[in-house]
Amino acid sequence: MTPTDTELALVTGGNRGLGRATALALAAHGTDVVLTYRNHEDEARGVVAEVEALGRRATALRLDTGDMPDVEGFAARLTAALDVTWGRGTLDILVNNAGHALPTPLGGTTAADLQSLFDVHVRGVFLLTQSLVPLLADGGRVVNVSSGLARIVRPGGHSTYAAMKAAVEALTRYWAVELGGRGITVNVVAPGPVATDFGGGAVRDTAALQAVLASQTALGRVGQASDIGALVAAVVSPAMGWVTGQRIEASGGISL
Repeated sequence: MTPTDTELALVTGGNRGLGRATALALAAHGTDVVLTYRNHEDEARGVVAEVEALGRRATALRLDTGDMPDVEGFAARLTAALDVTWGRGTLDILVNNAGHALPTPLGGTTAADLQSLFDVHVRGVFLLTQSLVPLLADGGRVVNVSSGLARIVRPGGHSTYAAMKAAVEALTRYWAVELGGRGITVNVVAPGPVATDFGGGAVRDTAALQAVLASQTALGRVGQASDIGALVAAVVSPAMGWVTGQRIEASGGISL
């Protein structure tokens, strides 16, 4: 594969967890990667090194998807980075992965918590995607990361997080229509319980919780970050070029 044939992906929140796994899975399939991080620059640089060890090129850019001035200025920073590292001005793949979780029980939630979740999971995703669509090559792919919680109701105050992810799923269907004329596919990947540091690492670090969740899945286990990374790499592959506007849940068959 020549440099001009190499696809290039942007993965937000790529310094750890699902984002890191996605960056590595894409690299293993021959894709170069731009990853973003909000904090933990050391982790981001570590992922860049891992991608390079797989024979691909990568760079890391800081981005807080909940900070609107940061989002609004990101396209210019990305354009400069693409020119410096790749000598090109377009992306082939956009993975909107960055996110965070906050408990929002009814009767115990502040307006600031609601705003924080909205800013990152809806406003940030919308405005970032809007700003990057001109940089997305015709025939490109967009993957939005949702959550199994948009389908499955669980205790623990997840209502607002789930609602924001449901909004992203609706945006995905509309964007699939809006961008279809350019041959761009837009799909959702919705992970079930995965053993990462997300949400304080509860699934990863609590054996009892893992056992309960595993017992509710058809496959008898919780997910690993690599399960989701592999799925994203599959969704953006040429074999999935006729699939758009779809929600693909990777949950081991939980609560069927």
